[in-house]
Amino acid sequence: MSEAPVPGAALTRAVRGWLDHLDVEKGASANTLSSYRRDLDRYLAHLAERGIADPGEVTEGVVAGFLAELRDGTLERPPLAASSAARTLVAVRGFHRFLALEGRTPVDPAEGVRPPKTPARLPKAISVDEVERLLEAASVGDTPVSVRDRALFEVLYGAGARISEAVGLDVDDLDLDEGSVRLFGKGSKERVVPLGRFAREAVAAYLVRARPALASRGRGTPALFLGVRGARLSRQGAWDALQGAAGRAGLTGHVSPHTLRHSFATHLLDGGADVRVVQELLGHASVTTTQIYTMVTVTRLREVYAVAHPRAR
Repeated sequence: MSEAPVPGAALTRAVRGWLDHLDVEKGASANTLSSYRRDLDRYLAHLAERGIADPGEVTEGVVAGFLAELRDGTLERPPLAASSAARTLVAVRGFHRFLALEGRTPVDPAEGVRPPKTPARLPKAISVDEVERLLEAASVGDTPVSVRDRALFEVLYGAGARISEAVGLDVDDLDLDEGSVRLFGKGSKERVVPLGRFAREAVAAYLVRARPALASRGRGTPALFLGVRGARLSRQGAWDALQGAAGRAGLTGHVSPHTLRHSFATHLLDGGADVRVVQELLGHASVTTTQIYTMVTVTRLREVYAVAHPRAR
């Protein structure tokens, strides 16, 4: 079995330069950089197999061929769904756009290659009653872990935080007197959002009754939410805690930390909040992303109308 061709040095340097640019100039998150690096590793392998060693040798046909390979699969790799292929192509397009703007290539060969269309997926939210059941299920046992989980879920739902933002919180990011929390979103973008009474009370109880016990098992950390060994709670640990609470609450279907963020946005819009305000609270760069949630509320209105109105059927 022959060894796979090695990507050209010029292409490898170019990829490293683009990722460094995203890291230093754009403040891209570690997760984003890791994802782009993985996607471009596959792209460079595709180029190497075709004897392309320099960015200037890439044509639109080569990029289109790579997209076709993603969708069709190879002997070694299964075909990708439209959403995964589109995500990979985003990295390729960003890479070539950067090289063209920097003058390293005369043209952008990926400019005319469009990602496959993906079906619109509406965010999954749960009802207010289901949120309350989930929060109550988190409190079972009144142990340091259960008190922590209640506080964590209250922050996820009460502030609309991403799971990475919540587990990344330090104690100093909270201002319980003012009722606010400082979150660091994608690209380390900072925003301060209100923290409601229920969330404040849950966090205050955790700081007094649970965090000291958890912290005593570790070496000392500024992290707000701690695991059983006293270190910062991991995303996986938060996920596992939520799955356990969802099971105890009898919630069917897929429930994830992001479900609480989706529910936060949907319930705000249901209550009459302006979409621009919700955009700021969620930390969305574009209001277009936030407007997806307005589709959720319209869908729910149609469902209620179809069931309740005598002339709907």
